[in-house]
Amino acid sequence: MPLDTSSYSLALLRLDGRRWNELRRMHAQISTQAAADGSSYLEMGNTKVMCTVAGPAEGRKAAGGGAGGGEAQVQVEIGIAGFSGVDRKRRGRGDKRTSEMQTTISNAFSSTLFTNVYPHSLISINLHVLSQDGSLLAACLNATTLALIDAGIPMSDYIVSCTAGSTSSYSSNDESADPLLDLNGLEEQELPFLTVGTLGAGEKVSVMVMETRVQIGRLEGMLAVAVDGCKQVKEILDQVVRRQGKKMLQTTTG
Repeated sequence: MPLDTSSYSLALLRLDGRRWNELRRMHAQISTQAAADGSSYLEMGNTKVMCTVAGPAEGRKAAGGGAGGGEAQVQVEIGIAGFSGVDRKRRGRGDKRTSEMQTTISNAFSSTLFTNVYPHSLISINLHVLSQDGSLLAACLNATTLALIDAGIPMSDYIVSCTAGSTSSYSSNDESADPLLDLNGLEEQELPFLTVGTLGAGEKVSVMVMETRVQIGRLEGMLAVAVDGCKQVKEILDQVVRRQGKKMLQTTTG
């Protein structure tokens, strides 16, 4: 069933009742699994992701006798549950989209973490997708940030991520289309969108992935809305970290 985009200009509300610049409900926790060095659980709307971090640990030795060189290696694995989507499709290890997401997350955090502090070591990030309803890559990036903070691995700043789309499809050639923030699953199926990740509350973009076509005139507006959404996500994640820090202080002092 195609998405009826006529409602956007009439009521200025989306199908789930949000305005164009509103995030979905976001809930996050850290230290959810005691056995892991760092862990987190994050919900962005109905997209739900768990993340665990192991390490830094001694890396596997390569054929030449080395073990990752002078910096730590960041290894990412994503497991998508068969019941997470509507189609109940089980994705194998060789799934192309999953591999691309793993590479994107690994590259993003390799440049943000202080990997030179842990030479010849390995940082393993495991993501488990429990439910999919849009903004999957953004949710994985945000969950990974919280888990790495919980693990105590130093980084230059948070990587926070959000999606942005356009109210008109590529074929309509509508230059006056409005941007949308934080797309859900139905909107992602019908509208062009991109995923943006920034460093902290600034405007330095560290991740930008676009899997759909869009008119070049709309790209700047979509990017600006996504960066603004990342600032909102940064505030939410910062509150989660501060709340956990207060709990730890109360436990140690009490």
